[in-house]
Parts: sequence; structure tokens; C-alpha cells
Amino acid sequence: MVSKYWQDTYCVQKVAKTPVVGSSSVEAFADGNWSSFPLVGFPEAFWEWNRARRGEYISIFREILSKGSMDSRKLDLAGPHNAMVATCGSPRDDSRFALNNAVKGMGFLPKAERLDDIIHTLQSNMDASTARRLDILQEFYDNAEEIYAADRLGSLELYSEPLHESQTFINQMQNPACAVVWLDVPTFKIKSIVRLLDPQDPNLTDYERSVTQYINLIHSFFHGKFPKDFITSLYFNVEIYDSSPGQSGGKGMRII
Repeated sequence: MVSKYWQDTYCVQKVAKTPVVGSSSVEAFADGNWSSFPLVGFPEAFWEWNRARRGEYISIFREILSKGSMDSRKLDLAGPHNAMVATCGSPRDDSRFALNNAVKGMGFLPKAERLDDIIHTLQSNMDASTARRLDILQEFYDNAEEIYAADRLGSLELYSEPLHESQTFINQMQNPACAVVWLDVPTFKIKSIVRLLDPQDPNLTDYERSVTQYINLIHSFFHGKFPKDFITSLYFNVEIYDSSPGQSGGKGMRII
């Protein structure tokens, strides 16, 4: 039985609105009311950590290319790509619990004015060598603050469709407030409003359509082509915390 979240073959999230380009806030239905949440940008420490760790990943894959193998001790799933997303909405049929946590591949989103150029670069190099594609990704990260928006992150909802819904999907369709954390040092927590966009939705704005295209492209650019485009998740930053451990760590305190 298809749930209430779908119209024909595409989903429509009704509890959050994509901010218009240039807006400094996001509107969402949370805690029983529609509210406007001011957006906040990444602190410099977040940029530095994210850029450096992604550069390490690229170096590991270069090593694999050059040697045909790698030291397995370097294979680390911690870091900025693998974000843990906590949500709460209502239980799925196979559980008593609405509370959920899931690991999601997550990355930066280009600024609106850079989207077309970045999409063109990805499309033009989709069949390039792995070495060339790694060079392009490294160039993106080297110029992260220039290329990417400072107040949002992007991900994909890979496993939800009309006859099967993940718990994350169910929760985010009802309650767009979520917390995103990373296993690393330093580490951060971002409390976000998430906006789900289905690429099959004919009512997407030009910006929403470009963003869904970009996130699916960057996913395929690294992992290889997929037979379909997936639902995309835009995480808009509302509060940022430093959760780093140790004497110099933030001890979970809000920094923005």
C-alpha cells in the first residue's frame, strides 16, 4: 500500500520549504508550528577539517591507483563524508520507535551561481579516467569556500520508494528537524532543517531541479553511474556545535 507521502511515483514533502536563492532563513513546520529558522554558515574550523579529511581520502585512492592496493589500516570510514543523521517522526510498521539514526553520505552544495558550471564540469568528465576525476574533486575541495554554499549540505535518500520507505524518510517527511554528527576529531554537530526533493516532481523550481541534478551527478561521479536519480536531501544549517573531545575540545557547546 502506497503511503500518503507519494503522488503517483514521486514524493512530496510538505513540512519544509526550499529558501529562495539569497534568503537567510528556511521555513519549516516543527514543534507544531510553521517557523522561520535563520541560516548559519560553517565556521573556519569546519571548512579546514572537511577539506583536509577529504584530501586524505583522495590521496588513499591515488595510492590504490598507483600501487593496485593499499595499506588496509588507512581505510577509515570516519570523517566528513559519513554523517550520522538523527531524526524523529513516527514508527514504521516494523518498529515501536520513531527515534532513528542512520549514516548518510553527505557533502557540500555549490553556491547557486556556481551550480551550472559545476554540473557542466561533472557531465563533461563523467567518462574521464579515475585519476582525472580525482583531480577535479581535489580542485573543488581546494577552493571549497569559493565554490560551495556555507549554510547547507546535501545527501541522497537511496532506499525509499512508494512501496518501501526508510525510517529516516518517514521521519523527515513528518518532522524536518534533525541533528547531524560525524565520528572524527575534531568533530561538529549541526542541527538542521532538511528539505526532501524528488527529481520526478514536476513542480520543482529551477534551483531545486539543479540541486537534485548536482547531488545525483556528484554521487555517480565518484561511485559510477546509477540507473536512476534518487530523492535528494538538503540539510540547512540552523545551529552548529563543536563536539570535539579533550581539553581543547568544544565539549558540545554551540559555536554558531
